[in-house]
Amino acid sequence: MSNRTLIFIPTYDERENAPVMCREIFQLNLNADVLFMDDSSPDRTVEALRALQSDYPRLLVQCRASKLGIGSAHLDGIQWAYENGYQTLVTLDCDFTHAPSDISAMIAATGSVAVSVGSRWLRKESLPGWNIFRRSMTIFGHVLTRCVLGLPYDASGAFRAYRLDRIPREMFSLVSSKGYPFFFESLFILHKNQISIREVPIILPARTYGNSKMTTLAAIRSACFVFELAFRNLVRPKRYLLSPDPGDSSAE
Repeated sequence: MSNRTLIFIPTYDERENAPVMCREIFQLNLNADVLFMDDSSPDRTVEALRALQSDYPRLLVQCRASKLGIGSAHLDGIQWAYENGYQTLVTLDCDFTHAPSDISAMIAATGSVAVSVGSRWLRKESLPGWNIFRRSMTIFGHVLTRCVLGLPYDASGAFRAYRLDRIPREMFSLVSSKGYPFFFESLFILHKNQISIREVPIILPARTYGNSKMTTLAAIRSACFVFELAFRNLVRPKRYLLSPDPGDSSAE
């Protein structure tokens, strides 16, 4: 696997944000390719991005057939990065709650670990301007993944950097969720398989571009999936290990 970096950004109805995000990332001169993967947005996000490819030769644009879920998009992006020989993969959202200026720190953190995770819980006032409801929901989600799944990280965020050369590609095939639970399920599997993980402090300002795509129903379903994941792990503790002992009946 060559020493190459890919920055991956899934999009859906991000026509206004995506070109701005694209320009800001390339202005950082990170020596990286940038892949936007769009779920056939009705607002023609893909067209807005492809119009920039003549200005940015390292801009890559993929379009999926339909809206297939944020987790599904990340899984496709991860597999695309493996298939195309990238060593490092950075993932982030397109709505500017993740600052492009933090990408360098995320990459640097993978110098000694396999995964770096942008964390909202390492600094005070890391959620400036958030309303009480959204702040409470975020804290509740963090408490759930920490107490129920035993994850000592910010497990529900999309801002991550993966050293793919240190993570077996097959490990991501253990992830079942195609929606928002992808984030904590994938981190749970990486943690359970003793993949080294490090948090990087980030600040998430109140959303200034667009609206959150996380509905209340999706949040409830994600919370339920935390308990479902914990139960599955309790019943079959080796189902989330990449190479369970074939003689262990609990893996059957």
